[in-house]
Amino acid sequence: MRLLRVGEPGKEKPAILDNNGVIRDLSNNVHDIDGSILGDEMLDQLRSINPAELPEIDAGTRIGPCVGSISKMVCVGLNYADHAAESNLPIPEEPVLFGKCISSICGPYDDVQKPRGSDALDYEVELAIVIGKTAKYVSEENAFEYIAGYALFNDVSERTFQAKRAGQWIKGKSHDTFGPLGPWLVTRDEVPDPGNLAMTCKVNGETRQNGSTSTLIFSVPHVVSYISQFITLHPGDVIPTGTPPGVGMGMTPPGYLSEGDVMELSITGLGTQKQTVVAA
Repeated sequence: MRLLRVGEPGKEKPAILDNNGVIRDLSNNVHDIDGSILGDEMLDQLRSINPAELPEIDAGTRIGPCVGSISKMVCVGLNYADHAAESNLPIPEEPVLFGKCISSICGPYDDVQKPRGSDALDYEVELAIVIGKTAKYVSEENAFEYIAGYALFNDVSERTFQAKRAGQWIKGKSHDTFGPLGPWLVTRDEVPDPGNLAMTCKVNGETRQNGSTSTLIFSVPHVVSYISQFITLHPGDVIPTGTPPGVGMGMTPPGYLSEGDVMELSITGLGTQKQTVVAA
């Protein structure tokens, strides 16, 4: 299934994309696409619904972030060896974890704000894992049982705030609109091999990132298992898994974003995103 949320910010309602690409209203069946409906039993109930019997939603309706009421995002950094190299950082021996504030999350086609004082705004196409049931001390062998599905994510970053100001990465990762999520949550049964998905990011039509999850250092099940040793993951939590090379920071000279620039992102089977950079 491809589940999504549509409507104005803060007023999104649940929906499903049918096999013909038509958005159908799920609001008479569930209150939202959030952790409360992401367990296997509830998802099976949604699969039993005939989308053709649901009301159609206008294709021009805004698409919001595909998961609502997210309790946390636990991000994985430097999870592609070639991205670590372009960042002039060693390949990590264990997953590098950092937080990204929930207030940064926005829709996949919403504008991305360039913060005041920003001089190094960057993009990162990423595969995001969405958790389906509470996970604590999960084994790598059983990790997929705890995954509801996957989504496309843009881990927008301000590199000066992230790396050249004192403290941790979070302040370079968490400005409003720094987390476009979606368009869809694609349930795990439709993504049999999350370790083999092509991913791209274009800026103003120029391909900057052209990678694949096949080059992840730490696999999807490893990441879920690893995080669960330290942090209890709850239904609806989101785990962006890292970005392949080609970010603006790694270019010579750096290819940072300016107001008016347009980002276009895609991952095989997970849809596309498009954002325009605007002043905060």
